[in-house]
Order: sequence, then C-alpha cells, then structure tokens
Amino acid sequence: MRFPVLALLLVGSVPSLAAQSWAAQTSGTRAEFRGLHAVDARVVWAAGRGGIVVHTEDGGRQWTVDSIPGAGRLFLIAIHGLDARHAWAAGTAFEGSSLTRIYQTEDGGRSWSLEYENAARGAFLDGLGFWDARHGIAVGDPIDGTLLIVTTEDGGAHWSPLPAQVLPTLLPGEAAFAASGTAITVAGRAAVWIATGGGARARVLHSGDRGKSWDSRETPASGSASKGIFGIARGRRRLAVAVGGDYRQPDSSNENLLLSDDGGRSWRVAVSSGLLGVQYGVVYGGGSRFVSVSPAGSAFSKDGGRSWTRLPGPGFNTVSCLNRLCWAAGVDGRIATLVIR
Repeated sequence: MRFPVLALLLVGSVPSLAAQSWAAQTSGTRAEFRGLHAVDARVVWAAGRGGIVVHTEDGGRQWTVDSIPGAGRLFLIAIHGLDARHAWAAGTAFEGSSLTRIYQTEDGGRSWSLEYENAARGAFLDGLGFWDARHGIAVGDPIDGTLLIVTTEDGGAHWSPLPAQVLPTLLPGEAAFAASGTAITVAGRAAVWIATGGGARARVLHSGDRGKSWDSRETPASGSASKGIFGIARGRRRLAVAVGGDYRQPDSSNENLLLSDDGGRSWRVAVSSGLLGVQYGVVYGGGSRFVSVSPAGSAFSKDGGRSWTRLPGPGFNTVSCLNRLCWAAGVDGRIATLVIR
C-alpha cells in the first residue's frame, strides 16, 4: 500500500559511544531509502527511490552506488542480500500506471536481471523475504480481491503467485504497507508473518509452510486506509513486536505498538513513553532487544518491547539489525549505524 512518500564503524573495532546514538555514514546518494538488509557486520544493502541501490563491503567505510537500468520510475521498497555479490530488490511504481518488479544481481550491483514483473491493474509490492538462497517470498496489495503473494524455489529465477484458494480471506480494504520493508518477516526454514492494515482491524497473517497454507490473527488495533501495522518482528522465546499507527496523523501514538508472547497468535496493544508517533518499521536486535524507526525518530527496547528508550538524532524509514549491531536508512540518502549496549 502506498506511503506518502564516511564510515564511523569498523568491523572488529566497534566504537565506544558516550551515549546511545546513531553514527552517520555517507551513502553517496540523496535517494530516499525504504529497503535495507544487513547481511553481516561488513555487508549491508540499501535500496530506494528511482531504482537506486547502495551497498558496503566494509561495514560502511565506503558505499557503492548503483542504479538499476529501467527502474528509474520505481521505488525499491525492499532488498535482501545473500552476500556482497548477490541480492534481490523489489520495486513498485508509486505514481502513474501499476508496475511491480523483482531484480537480482550476481556481481555486486554492477548489473541486474529482471526476474519478475506484474503490470496488472493494482499491482503494488510491499515487502520481500528469503529463508535461504533458493526460497523467497514477496507480498503485494490485493488484485481482484486477493492478496498478491509470489514465491520462488530456485533463487529468484522464477516467481509464482500463490493460488487464491490457499490465501486468507481479506477484510474490505485490507493490504500491507510499503513503509519500511518490515511488513513481512520470515524465520527458520518456512515461517512467515505479514502485517496488514487498511481494513477495519489490523491483522497478522501467518504461514508455517512457505505459503502453502495460512491463518489470520486479528489484533486489538483498528485500521483504516492510512492506519494499521507497518512493521513486524519475531524474537526469541515466542516474543513478537508490531508497530504502526496512522501516517496521516504522524504525531499520534494511538495503537502504534502491539506485543505478543505466543509467537503472534494473540496480540495486545501496549504503550511506552519512549515510542512516540507513527512507527514505520521494527526489527529484532538479539536477546530481548528490538529497534523501531519512524521519520520523526527512533527507539530501542531491551525488554521485549515493554519499554522503549528514545534515541537522539534524525528519523529513518527502515532498519536492519544483526543482534546488537544495527543500521537504519531514510530520506536524503541517510544511513547510520548503532550498537545497542
């Protein structure tokens, strides 16, 4: 669903920060980012408006900027890196005619191959995830009343839409949001969760078998065309955190945080003074840690999402963590890193 639209970290030498704060890096572009994936402590990929992709192979000391040919009118809303050479990027047209595409690079972003395209009326991708090098999934807005979900079993060479009969019945207006790429999260060998809004109630859709079957879980949070869950993250011991709100009321903290203690089967609305306003994305940061971001700011939790500490500095659209080591990205080519102590 549409949304209004020099390195400071060396691997092996993590800076000792006087206070918890983001350390800015220089991406080399002014493009707005919505997709981000930290593969390891050295390799990170980010993607955004105008088909722009950047990646680093040294923890952010240097970033390489690439532009996917033919993707200039697409907003790359999600990216998944396998290593420094291989990555998949999902793009969609925010303006004009409907168009969604998934690209892959096998040479570190120097060239890209088009692996999936959908120009049907209403086609719009919201997120992308991979369980391993061969098995991946992407989710998009409904087409003819059925959620668009495509999967690959051969590393992205072929993407196939899931048949309508296996997908959950949608509420009127229900869809995912392309805010941060975290509206979908995968775990283990076959589990996937998709967060939604748009309908009368925000929901979480779950599959434990790579999309062959689905169940839906209603949450206590209400939804609307601009309101719902924008990001979801699964932690250890069946902890799960979901964030969102209403992007048309960015200062409102109403129903911007939901927690689950049973792996996403049931949810409760929570409140924390450290988590202010609408939230765009959330990720798991190891242990009981989670990090949430929004254009107005960011925050982290060290107790499974029950309480949050506000981080100083600018806001971001998206975030990716490897245990305590996190990156965030947003407007004007903004990229920064953080070590959660």
